[in-house]
Amino acid sequence: MSDLITVQGVVLSAMPVGDYDKRIVLLTRERGKISAFAKGARRPGSQFMAAANPFVFGTFTLYEGRSSYNLNQVNVTHHFVELAGEQPGIYYGYYFLEIADYFGQEGTDEKESMNLLYVTVKALLNPNIDDRLVRCIFELRMMAIQGMCPSLFQCVCCSETIQDEDELFFSQEEHGVLHKRCLRQVLDARRISHGALYAMKYIVTAPMGKLYTFAVKEEVLLEMEQHIHSYISSNTDKRFKSLEILEIMT
Repeated sequence: MSDLITVQGVVLSAMPVGDYDKRIVLLTRERGKISAFAKGARRPGSQFMAAANPFVFGTFTLYEGRSSYNLNQVNVTHHFVELAGEQPGIYYGYYFLEIADYFGQEGTDEKESMNLLYVTVKALLNPNIDDRLVRCIFELRMMAIQGMCPSLFQCVCCSETIQDEDELFFSQEEHGVLHKRCLRQVLDARRISHGALYAMKYIVTAPMGKLYTFAVKEEVLLEMEQHIHSYISSNTDKRFKSLEILEIMT
């Protein structure tokens, strides 16, 4: 056996292998996105039975085999089993895990994405927060973490700082807001209110612990959904299975 390594991470997905094992995908602070085998995880009484499941946060001790990591020990800090009983919250959760899996890479520090997942799952369990708003916040903040945040503070065409009195538009193709006078040949631009823009600015700049501490009016939420959902869709090249289920449910 090679030397053991210890990582802090979250289980993004788990799939059965053979009769008793599982293959899990971890998003970790120390090694980025990695996969590991949890041998015997499906056996009754296995130490890995509860730990080798999506939404489990903890400290994972691994040893590296010839072609993959192997799970040796787990210290679970949070498992969020109560999310399984939330409808449609559980599918929002799976969608967020898929997004994190899509962007995760091996050998990178994924602390910010892990923290975002943690506060987001907690928000899904808060009955006072609309799941639709949680989705908008998660999608936009994840794009910011990935260095793909749209321009929200300056016009994408003239680079001037956005002022409160400006009439504004949002362009998917140009990746951000622009003044009315800068529309020119920007054919996909849609109006964006200052209320929606203010909320989006807050999402990309707020401390992680303050991310889910606000609410918006229904008309602002509808506007945010139009801009943010379209933005993440146009900047990813995958159809997420959990999102398809959500769209059927809603």
